[in-house]
Amino acid sequence: MVKQAIVNSSPIIFLSKAGLMNLLKLAGDEVFVPDAVVQEINQRGANDVSVRAIAAAEWLQVVDVPTPDPLIQAWDLGKGETAVLTHALHHAGMFAVIDDGLGRKCAETFDIPLYGTLGLVLKAKRLGMIAEARPVLHQLRKYGMYLKDTTLEQALALIGE
Repeated sequence: MVKQAIVNSSPIIFLSKAGLMNLLKLAGDEVFVPDAVVQEINQRGANDVSVRAIAAAEWLQVVDVPTPDPLIQAWDLGKGETAVLTHALHHAGMFAVIDDGLGRKCAETFDIPLYGTLGLVLKAKRLGMIAEARPVLHQLRKYGMYLKDTTLEQALALIGE
């Protein structure tokens, strides 16, 4: 069975800034991004690393999510999160790759499987794709990824760092 994932803007932005876009492939055999997320990222300008990363990632499939699900829309999330969660809700077993706290709570409410940027980094470490997670996570924090110190230390303890 093919594992599928759909990704929101923040994991793309953080991972592209760190030169680690390929970690998104750990979320699924097929990785999708809603057109709404692409439009949001494209507003950053043609020279932005995230814009260039999306264009270069031939494995990243853009999907149109024309109508937000009313149950998801009621959460009053951003357009990107709404599109990601709507698509995942209507494609059973699809993973949503979201960092936003409220978006993650919404996904959990509807039993949508989740990954976040943190989880992808931990998985990369477990698979030997990166030597250490700590410096990668510190780098991602410098690029704007919000991560409490306690959450960081608990996550690193899970992988023996």
